[in-house]
Amino acid sequence: MKEIVRVASGQGFWGDSLEAPRQQVEGGDVDYLMLDYLAEVTMSILQKQKERDPKMGYARDFVGAIDSVLSAVASKGVKVIANAGGVNPPACAEAIVALAKERGFAGKVKVAVVTGDDLLDRLGDLIDAGNPLTNMDTGEPLSTIRDRVMSANAYIGSEPIVEALRQGANIVITGRSTDTALTMAPLRYEFGWTATDYDRLAAGIVAGHILECGAQSSGGNCLIDWQTIPDLANVGYPIAEARADGSFVVTKHPNTGGRVSVPGVTEQLVYEMGDPHRYITPDVIADFATIQLAQDGENRVKVSGVKGAAPTETLKVSIAYRAGYKAVGTLVYSWPDALAKARLADKVLRERLDSLGLKFEKILTEFVGVSATHGALAARSAEELCDIPEVQLRVGVRGEDRKAVERFTREIAPLVLNGPPSVTGFAGGRPKVEEIVAYWPALIDKRVIKTEVRMVQ
Repeated sequence: MKEIVRVASGQGFWGDSLEAPRQQVEGGDVDYLMLDYLAEVTMSILQKQKERDPKMGYARDFVGAIDSVLSAVASKGVKVIANAGGVNPPACAEAIVALAKERGFAGKVKVAVVTGDDLLDRLGDLIDAGNPLTNMDTGEPLSTIRDRVMSANAYIGSEPIVEALRQGANIVITGRSTDTALTMAPLRYEFGWTATDYDRLAAGIVAGHILECGAQSSGGNCLIDWQTIPDLANVGYPIAEARADGSFVVTKHPNTGGRVSVPGVTEQLVYEMGDPHRYITPDVIADFATIQLAQDGENRVKVSGVKGAAPTETLKVSIAYRAGYKAVGTLVYSWPDALAKARLADKVLRERLDSLGLKFEKILTEFVGVSATHGALAARSAEELCDIPEVQLRVGVRGEDRKAVERFTREIAPLVLNGPPSVTGFAGGRPKVEEIVAYWPALIDKRVIKTEVRMVQ
């Protein structure tokens, strides 16, 4: 058993730095590279891609990321764990195997794919068998929008990833794994933690939570002393140096920018935390109130004391469904009286839409530069409002009637000449009509979810 296992974060979302994976494996010794690509909306985007092309449906950036680290995987023993498979993990695995062969690493790179999270083709049977997949927010059964569902994926935990590592994989590709399992699984595998080692498993989950958003825990997007964070252009992504007892140190490679500090790690811990005593995952419930943080030298934060409890009998299911159409248009009004002009333009636009008999579920207006971020909390004096140099009017509509939304897109541009004066910033043509993808959170009995691990040659 290794005394210390080093897990490096190389992606916090699909669209994160393309250079981070390579920098993590070349910047110093790491045992595992964790790449997190998925968010709720990402699954629906990938499902749309798969509908257009059955070979798609995974995070294609992952192929480039692997290309940049293949040598380290083959020669240095670095293992990669990623949920880049999206809604088509087998196709993602096949693309990586083909890449390894093309680069001359055939036989040196063993790829495992984890499936079983995708429930889309099983929804009818699951509902008929007594799994209503009730919306956790509204209490409605999924049957009310069944015909509009685009994707449905259960959040799976660490067990199939651990099994893939046992089978000798050095690249493990999953679909909708929990973000935290990507870090916890290698620690569970290396240290031999059992399913009832709740405190250690919870510590692994906390490590995963700290790493899952990439550089957000090593200086990026940091509120505390953000002006003094050094060299963000060269920010170092976080690394967890873990021990068998569950304690670990969050750090980063030397000669990189950013900062690993107790305040910065604390900020990441409260991100999407929910109930601090019950951070629920498929493997364990972690009590965030028990976490102990201590600065352990420059750019080193020690994490210890984490307590855990038995997991629930259910898994969360992320469901995306079609929910109508939307369009957003913008115009910029300049000084003097920029806000007054923008407000009048909004009034004129709404009156015209009403006179055309157009009905929408919602019309949302934002005055960017004045109140779009903080709303009513952004109150200013009349003098200040008069001195605002420019205001962006941003108007969005949504509704079931695509034709109504399309007509809205035609009513923005005329305001340039037949509305208030001094418009600028109108470019790119009419706003685009987009399909709305809504989120449906549900729970399902763990016993009906069967994962499978397969080596891909």
